Amino acid sequence: MRILIAGGGTGGHIIPALAIADELKSLYGAEMLFVGTSRGLESKLVPQAGYPLELIQVGQLKNVSLITRLRTLADLPLSVLHCRGLLRRFRPDAVVGVGGYASGPAMGAAVLSGIPTLAFEPNAFPGLANRLVGKRVSAAAVNFAPAAKFFRNAEITGIPVRKEFFALPPRPEGAPPHLLVFGGSQGARALNALMPKIAAQLLAAVPELTILHQTGARHAETTLDAYQQSGADPARWQVAAFLDDMGARFAAADLVLARSGASTVAELAAAGKPSLLIPFPQAADDHQRKNAEVLASAGAAEMLIEAETTPERLSDSLTRLLGDPARLRAMSATARTLAHPDASERIARMVARIAGKA
Repeated sequence: MRILIAGGGTGGHIIPALAIADELKSLYGAEMLFVGTSRGLESKLVPQAGYPLELIQVGQLKNVSLITRLRTLADLPLSVLHCRGLLRRFRPDAVVGVGGYASGPAMGAAVLSGIPTLAFEPNAFPGLANRLVGKRVSAAAVNFAPAAKFFRNAEITGIPVRKEFFALPPRPEGAPPHLLVFGGSQGARALNALMPKIAAQLLAAVPELTILHQTGARHAETTLDAYQQSGADPARWQVAAFLDDMGARFAAADLVLARSGASTVAELAAAGKPSLLIPFPQAADDHQRKNAEVLASAGAAEMLIEAETTPERLSDSLTRLLGDPARLRAMSATARTLAHPDASERIARMVARIAGKA
């Protein structure tokens, strides 16, 4: 079986794509080819994982200048032709689109070529590429029920998440409370600015609380300096540019303060972690807010809107949650009900089915 996987850009697209590829290889011995762009994380992560990657030229259409949109529109026909050439050479049994810049041209080329297609959509509201092809694909794997209406033959599979998130040890009874703060691999400017302003107050309000704050490389120095200037006890907080063992970090946390990208939301559910989510307001189609609303409406998380989040409001929310262990336990139990431990396998079997190999 030969499978082409197209898309990427962010970790929320490419990390699940790699998990799907690994499952297809494990279950069916599939031969894989990825299609992406030089700007996305796929240019680094796909070769590291040992898969071949073809690069195409295509840019953004959403939240960019008119000049960038015009350049992208000019590139689109050429990128579709490029993808049709790749399809003729590689001859895949199916094409999987994971969203992101390269997904639209590759999925469009596959539809035009009569090749079975599966769209993977991690967000509650699909991105532009998946909305454009949604009613023309053979099937779709979605993470949230609200996204299913945009596709043909959609199944709610969840997002592939690393297996260790489903088997984290419980927090020991009586352990001091611990808050994990992170905004994805790149950090979150708003969280980095707000937390140092409230750190001393929060630590005073919650006895024995400790804080671990991942800032992203770009903001590590300025955030560290802000904590140092805050007057908060340095023995009770830690700032890190990047955390590479997120399973262990989740396990140690009683509460997570984070953005609400698709992968983050899936990991929170898998780990059964209560969270306070502040969606990134510039995310395409406001999809982070829609992701957070799904968890919040179920009772697995609380949500604050960035524009409305003052230091006082953030401090009050964190103090209230950290001071209510029963509420955190209930949020944790609800979060686990939203998890999908078999997502990788289910999606791989969907791909095999549309490829006629199941």
